[in-house]
Amino acid sequence: MTATVIDGKAFAAKVRGQVAAHVLRLKEENGIQPGLAVVLVGEDPASQVYVRNKHASTIEVGMASFEHRLDTGTGEAELLALIDQLNADPKVHGILVQLPLPAHLNSELVINRIDPAKDVDGFHISNVGLLGTGQKSMVPCTPLGCLMMLRDHHGSLAGLDAVVVGRSNIVGKPMAQLLLGDSCTVTIAHSRTKNLTEVCKRADILVAAVGRPEMITGEMVKPGATVIDVGINRIERDGKTKLVGDVHYASAAAVAGAITPVPGGVGPMTIACLLANTLTACCRANGLAEPKGLTA
Repeated sequence: MTATVIDGKAFAAKVRGQVAAHVLRLKEENGIQPGLAVVLVGEDPASQVYVRNKHASTIEVGMASFEHRLDTGTGEAELLALIDQLNADPKVHGILVQLPLPAHLNSELVINRIDPAKDVDGFHISNVGLLGTGQKSMVPCTPLGCLMMLRDHHGSLAGLDAVVVGRSNIVGKPMAQLLLGDSCTVTIAHSRTKNLTEVCKRADILVAAVGRPEMITGEMVKPGATVIDVGINRIERDGKTKLVGDVHYASAAAVAGAITPVPGGVGPMTIACLLANTLTACCRANGLAEPKGLTA
């Protein structure tokens, strides 16, 4: 069996196109422009790249982009004051504080200072609770992207057996909640799960988000299963740095029915869903219908 490759790059471009079309209608019919504010503290090189990409994507779909770059030594009071200012700004519909923050800042305190309605990362404790109880919330971008791709590939997910390998607050736990919401039978596994191979092998949908390079191999995949690889790991191989997922791609692709590659799978969907969440937040703030197909 040769797995169908789920092209996240192409799917993300489609999502961005849907967002751009909806943003244009909001401008023309309602005189409203969704706005995303991104706050970056410090000089972390990877974070700077992410912020640049987010800014470019925000402009591309016709949204307003508000960047706030703060020095590494910025104090907690100053950062919280900025968040309060963005919470009160009607032009800002989504707020994202780029993580990780410098060590002297309390990330939980900072994230929970964001207005939950503007928390487009879906990390605020209120949104976590709403998602966990099946209520309307802002949903973390990476799990939302995975859900969109699964719905697109399968149509209905009802009754499918799903295994999520990984229990992080950012991916594993919310991914499990989203799959439950679509009526899957869900197991959360992790690196310490006993008989992990047997657990994974019963899954119709296998989501790998454990943070260990190529941990999930073909022998752990049920024939015909859909494999979603959330991992992004840099490893040294043959004297070169290579980007790999949490799934051993070659062996898994020989068994699976469909699989996401790394790179070009889940990664591009994260920023696309950030834009979708900002659009959703804008619509909710203005009492307008939410965009179809872009929310959980």
